[in-house]
Amino acid sequence: MRYDDLSLCLRAGSLFNRIRLKAVLPNGGWGVTQFPKYSIVIPAYNECGRIPATLERVIACIREHGWNSELIVVNDGSTDGTADVVRSFFAKAPELRMIENPGNRGKGFSVRAGMLQALGEVVMFTDADLSSPIEEAERLFAAISDGADIAIGSRWLDTNRQTHRQPVYRQFFGRCFNAVTRAVMGLPFADTQCGFKAFTRHAAQTVFQLETIERWGFDPEILFIALKRGLRVDEVPVSWGHDSRSRMSYIKDGARMLQDIAIIRWNAIRGYYGKQVEHIHRARLEKR
Repeated sequence: MRYDDLSLCLRAGSLFNRIRLKAVLPNGGWGVTQFPKYSIVIPAYNECGRIPATLERVIACIREHGWNSELIVVNDGSTDGTADVVRSFFAKAPELRMIENPGNRGKGFSVRAGMLQALGEVVMFTDADLSSPIEEAERLFAAISDGADIAIGSRWLDTNRQTHRQPVYRQFFGRCFNAVTRAVMGLPFADTQCGFKAFTRHAAQTVFQLETIERWGFDPEILFIALKRGLRVDEVPVSWGHDSRSRMSYIKDGARMLQDIAIIRWNAIRGYYGKQVEHIHRARLEKR
């Protein structure tokens, strides 16, 4: 990640809705803790139609499973009232806070902002449509507990877990792009693009400070960085269902993602991904 972008992400903390982090107690009450074990990051751009149900489901899951967790929505310059919808949950959901991007910067920028400002020991991101049910996060958390630095959800390791498959043309373009990333970047994963990934705090700080791709092509970059830095990445089969409201254009965005692959290779050649990264202290984030 460029250091000017890191500063921008951290300065954005002044726009947070500041809350005291709380943990679910076995008796159903709430207790105050300094930092959560988990952080769940959801990037959102013009999601006012989907975000209410998503927040209800994620908050319910956090409480039902007794996760000591915060929930972060990163509003990527939405113009449809997404931010107001998220704010309407603040009073009843002390787990929730929101980051406001400086305009529409892209999914990669949004995920990076959330991951670098998260307070959890394990930090994950998921798409606003919950194509992978949030309950599947336990599969990622288990992989982290078993020693992985990063656990990535996969739609293709076990296709029987797909509850609603993509149209054939989307499957074709997706598999073609994945084949290109495997060939050009040496990524050994069956699915690089699933928007359901978890990281240890150390891995998240390392990878996302070095990320440079701000839109759809960021997934291959963060996995490439992880391998370059010697991090253990486990691919985990997860349940997944296609949402027909997906905004990604496989022609326009696919072409841009191919350009992003060239940028990633150039960054690697010039040694960018070997740069020293900053340790981001949680106490520093809390004070912003």
